[in-house]
Amino acid sequence: MGTEARLFYGHWLVIAGFVTQFVSVGSQNYAIGAFMIPMTQELGWTRAEFILPRSVGQIVMALTGFYIGSHVDRYGGRPFMLVGLSVLATALFGLSFVQAWWQWLLLNGVALTVGAALIGSLVVNVTLAKWFVEKRGQAIAWSSMGISFAGIGVTPIITRIIDTWGWRSGWQAMAAATLLLTLPAALMMRRAPEDLGLSPDGKTQAQLAAGGGARAQADFDTSMTRAQALRTRAFYLLVVAFGLFQVLIPVVLFQTIPFMTDAGYSRATAALMITVASIPALLTKPVWGWLIDRMNPKPLAALSATLSGAALILIVVSVQARSELWEYVAFLLLGVGWGGMIPLQEVIWASYFGRRHLGAVRSAALPFALILGAGGPLAVAHHQDITGSYDSAFLFVAGMSILGGALILALPRLARHQPAP
Repeated sequence: MGTEARLFYGHWLVIAGFVTQFVSVGSQNYAIGAFMIPMTQELGWTRAEFILPRSVGQIVMALTGFYIGSHVDRYGGRPFMLVGLSVLATALFGLSFVQAWWQWLLLNGVALTVGAALIGSLVVNVTLAKWFVEKRGQAIAWSSMGISFAGIGVTPIITRIIDTWGWRSGWQAMAAATLLLTLPAALMMRRAPEDLGLSPDGKTQAQLAAGGGARAQADFDTSMTRAQALRTRAFYLLVVAFGLFQVLIPVVLFQTIPFMTDAGYSRATAALMITVASIPALLTKPVWGWLIDRMNPKPLAALSATLSGAALILIVVSVQARSELWEYVAFLLLGVGWGGMIPLQEVIWASYFGRRHLGAVRSAALPFALILGAGGPLAVAHHQDITGSYDSAFLFVAGMSILGGALILALPRLARHQPAP
């Protein structure tokens, strides 16, 4: 990003966001599949009962995000992250002592989710959208690499810990890692570049005097408030489109290990497939970010959604056929599709509604979007409990992702002419 960019404080926030999103998503999504079989076998739960707290967690996350969104605009992310890491670490440690299902529901569905939400993508991406305008796609892409890295750094490691020392030790290890990684990152967070006498994208005074900050200023001046955004058709199309698209992620992350072990694969092989998907998701994020800053993001988002859905179809077919080569190809393609999902979504939201009130606007969308996705993993697990197979449920989720891509292309052009009050 250039010599000057390395000196810009916004790049420290990209690093901090990488770390906190690694922890947030790793603890909620990437680790959960490794715990399913040992916990359900020992505690006598069905798979639907095991997954239910994560579906409840989607609603809890939506409510948490709705509450903190406008406060992130006002106070920045640091106070929320400091509270969040404390709650998350305590919840993870508490999970190692679970004996009853109500404890699992309370700790995983509520406490863990609140903690993860306070350090996660909403806080990080709203902050980065204020610090970057011209390089917003690249900044969010680099930061969201932490999410994909969780698939490389969390799933296989936690699977090995569980298989060696048991699932209770797995939760304790995650609690310790959360404290060690997240505290330094949380302390680095700052609300907006103007608070430090800086300008978005690290523009110098000379660049601003030459008109280099015009795009960032226009983005700020014409930003919509939450109330204004809620009166647009684009807001609701974005909610539905990305909601359909995002169902695929938790379904695959929660269910890949049981899906493949049911088909006769080892737990190590199943965990490896998450890593296989995570590597291209990690490596392609900077490419997606570079494209986003130079092209219309709508067709890129449609491509990302369609590719992810097609890859999930190929996963089902290749596992049925026991074709190892095509399994690797399918998970690699899935990772490429995943790579663009987060940066594309955040840039599209910011490009439609501006950065000034983005926390309030994004948090207003969370209850709609996350509730759409809350039932996905639970429905898939319940389908497996009844039929003994994941196949048709996976294919339905793939179709939802492809439909989401089509809706993204249908988004209207939105002009922001009047400055928000």
